Amino acid sequence: MPPSSRKLFPTPDDAESAFYEAFERGDLAAMMVVWAEGEEVVCVHPSGPRLTGFDAVRESWMQIFAGGMKLSVRVTDARRIDGPSVAVRSVVESITAAGAEGPPQLVSATNVYVLTDAGWRIAVHHASPPEQTAVPEEDEEAQPHTLH
Repeated sequence: MPPSSRKLFPTPDDAESAFYEAFERGDLAAMMVVWAEGEEVVCVHPSGPRLTGFDAVRESWMQIFAGGMKLSVRVTDARRIDGPSVAVRSVVESITAAGAEGPPQLVSATNVYVLTDAGWRIAVHHASPPEQTAVPEEDEEAQPHTLH
């Protein structure tokens, strides 16, 4: 294949691997290479606002990486939907900060990849806060309610 027609991320799995490698390294340049460009991209970090557009997403990752904290991110419980131009991954991210003690933080995440002229890129990353522990039955009023 001529170099000009080579795809940076030939499969959604390649793009997902690059996403999590950049996340672990705290590498903003590598992270943004994985993202599709344009105003249609969306990113929601755990307990964060809905960010739309490449510039807002880039700014959020820049702020996260600016802290310099090194994270280990292990993806488990992956569910996949693959189409010809869109792929969806629903995963559980097990995140541990370097030197931290205790169990890892679990985050539910959905990643949507789109096929572009340059290969597969991430268009949506939506991460939800860790699951809450069960509330005893006698304290039903304090139980969180699902909105939808």
